Amino acid sequence: MVKKPREPPLRIVSERDVTGPQPSRTLGPHGLKLWNAIVAEYEVSDCSGIELLTQACQACDRAEALAAHVAEDGEIVRTPNGIKAHPAIREELACRGFIVRTLQKLGLNYEPLRAAPGRPPGSAA
Repeated sequence: MVKKPREPPLRIVSERDVTGPQPSRTLGPHGLKLWNAIVAEYEVSDCSGIELLTQACQACDRAEALAAHVAEDGEIVRTPNGIKAHPAIREELACRGFIVRTLQKLGLNYEPLRAAPGRPPGSAA
């Protein structure tokens, strides 16, 4: 009688158990969500790419924090010189622009390679 090898027990995988590159600094919830979405679809393995992606994710956290301040205070503020746009709007847009430019520099604005939908080549019709 041949004894079957014992299978390892199943366990729950946490975000810390995920293999792949890790950000070079701590990220907030929005930046970490962006990081995880990108590393799930693209391979970023070089140190400069990881640093650029980390910077973009930190900018995402900053943009969301600024957006929360604008939402709390309102888009328009009253000053002694009259009504003006909230000053954090400009900074939020600058962060979002930085994110887009950085992702373009990394080449992440192209669709990731995936299997084409439909029948595999050579299948009968």
